[in-house]
Amino acid sequence: MIDPAYVRRPLPRVAGIVVVLTFVLLVLPTAAVALALAIGLLPLPYELDQVLRRLPLIFPLHMIAAALALILIPIAALARHWRGVHRALGRLTAAAVVLGGVTALPVALASEATTVARAGLFAQGVVWLVLLVLAVAAIRRAEVTRHARCMLAMAAVASGAIWLRLTTFAATSAGLPFDQVYAAGSWACWLLPLGLVLILVSPRGVRPRSMRPHLKSTPARATVSSS
Repeated sequence: MIDPAYVRRPLPRVAGIVVVLTFVLLVLPTAAVALALAIGLLPLPYELDQVLRRLPLIFPLHMIAAALALILIPIAALARHWRGVHRALGRLTAAAVVLGGVTALPVALASEATTVARAGLFAQGVVWLVLLVLAVAAIRRAEVTRHARCMLAMAAVASGAIWLRLTTFAATSAGLPFDQVYAAGSWACWLLPLGLVLILVSPRGVRPRSMRPHLKSTPARATVSSS
C-alpha cells in the first residue's frame, strides 16, 4: 500500500534549474576532486596524506564511496518517477552510503584535525547512516513520504562535504585561523543544511491520515440526517 500523502508532482521549473546547476557546479566538481585524490591523480594535502598513511585501505575506500554517494543521491531522487530505475539507483546509493558512512568513522578518528572537528566529522557519519536506515525502513513499510523526507535529510548531511570545502577555501583565502574555522565548519556545514531541510519538509501542513475517512463520510451523515 502506497502512502496516500505522497503525490507525484513534477519538479517546478525554477527548482529543477537550481537542482541541475547545484549538481553541475558543486556536486560533480567536489566528487571529481575526491575521486582524483583517492586514486592518486591529485596529490593529497599533508593532513590527508597523514590519514592515508594510517588508513591505507580505509581512507581511499571512504573517499571513493562518499564521492559516488554524493553523485548518486541527486540522480536517484530525480529518477523517482521511474520505479525500476529509481530502485536500482537507490540500492547503489545505499551501498555507497553504507561504505562511505562506516569508513567515515575511523577516518574521522584518524584525522589531524582538532578534537571538536573530529567529533563533528564522526557525528556526520553516524547521522548519515541513521538516516539511511530510517529511509530504508520507511520504504519497506511503503511510507513513501517519510522515505522521501529521510532521503532529503540524508542528502543535506552529504552536502556538508561541499560546504566544508568551500568554507575552508574561503577561510584560507581570507587568512582566517584554519583550525577554528574547520572545527566550526565540521559541525555547521552539515547541521545547517539538515536543519533547513527538516524545516522545509515538516509534515505539519499535511492533513493527518486519520481525518480523511471522517471528512469523506461527513456528506453521507448529513444526507441521512436531512431525510
